[in-house]
Amino acid sequence: MATTTVTAPAPPRLWSPARNRNFRLLWAGQSLSLLGDGFSVIAFSWITLSLTHSTLNLGYVLTFQAVPRALLTLVGGSLGDRWSPRALMVASSWARAGLMAAVGVAGLTGSLTVWLLCAAAAAFGTVDAFFQPARVSVLPSVVDKEVLTQANALLGTGTRISAVLGPAVGGLVVALSDAPVAFLVDGVCFALCGLCVSLIPAAARKPAAGGGTSDGPSLGARIREGIRYTWDDPRLRTVVLLDTAVNFCYAGPFTVGFATLANSALHGGSTTLGLLNGALAGGAMLGTLVGGLLGGRPRVGLLVAALAGWLAVGMGTLGLLANTPAAVLTVLAMGFGIGFQGVFGLSWIQRNIPKDILSRVISVDMVLGYAAAPLSLITCGALAKVSTAAMFTFTAAVLAVTALVVLSSRPVREMS
Repeated sequence: MATTTVTAPAPPRLWSPARNRNFRLLWAGQSLSLLGDGFSVIAFSWITLSLTHSTLNLGYVLTFQAVPRALLTLVGGSLGDRWSPRALMVASSWARAGLMAAVGVAGLTGSLTVWLLCAAAAAFGTVDAFFQPARVSVLPSVVDKEVLTQANALLGTGTRISAVLGPAVGGLVVALSDAPVAFLVDGVCFALCGLCVSLIPAAARKPAAGGGTSDGPSLGARIREGIRYTWDDPRLRTVVLLDTAVNFCYAGPFTVGFATLANSALHGGSTTLGLLNGALAGGAMLGTLVGGLLGGRPRVGLLVAALAGWLAVGMGTLGLLANTPAAVLTVLAMGFGIGFQGVFGLSWIQRNIPKDILSRVISVDMVLGYAAAPLSLITCGALAKVSTAAMFTFTAAVLAVTALVVLSSRPVREMS
């Protein structure tokens, strides 16, 4: 009797998700949206300075954009779970497109004022708060669980490319034309994003708890449920707290820290600052691609602890360096770790959290990151006045403690 040999299916390759038309549409939509975000930073900044010649007014405009986004992200996450992440992405994209077009037209006709800019920035931040959790939580409804890691690697690569190209192309548009034109181009990016995502078929939704949409828990109750769910799961709580710690150790050291390091310890000026930022972005992109190529389901808990320890070593090293090539290589290695772990950490959340609460969990993670960023900027700004080494050493200590906390939890160590 012949023996039948069963061959195990080959693991998915990095490009496997790209065979899926819906994923290609999502990739294009997200990349266009993030390209538009980069445009908006340049457009808002340049037109405010051109109109008012005041960095204080620029601070007002950027604050009006950041505060509503931070305050309303939990609301966006709750609505994404109740309605549809895809629908929120489409509505948000088209709303941002109309808003950017209106600001561009107002600028070209000479009717734009700083208070109109503040209002537009606040509206942009409000609408964006509904898009950001949705763009992360929509992926499990577009691709199979088996290719989530590869899909996140491809989306992450597109995200990082758009983050670099957006401000660069936006600056070029402003230089060759005028700031209001950048708003119009920005509007086109968001409109195309909305079109791409709208072409993805709507996923079937389970009825909301309690019956129909109007009979379910209140918005506040749903937000509290998302926070409680995130906190009660020790594995999820650890991943979110690590993300918060990394955001804290990212915002200040990689902005205030890089600028201080380039100017004082390395004596290289803006060119060295550009090299450090480029190394961080390049390392993160490389780490993202390598994570997607390797695939599999590693022990995410151990990977989380390893990232915290890796970044702690990197921060401590930066505090001691006075050599530009060594600093660039160190930052490149740190960026690689961030990109590599990010692929597996995000895929674990998308794979293990039920879809009816996923968007709320994502929004909790994002809000904590938003809260950590300004605190980090203030803390690192104060420490940088003492010395660059003191700032990086403090950050390294925070990350080292984070790694030890992660390793102390058995459920977290066994996450896979």
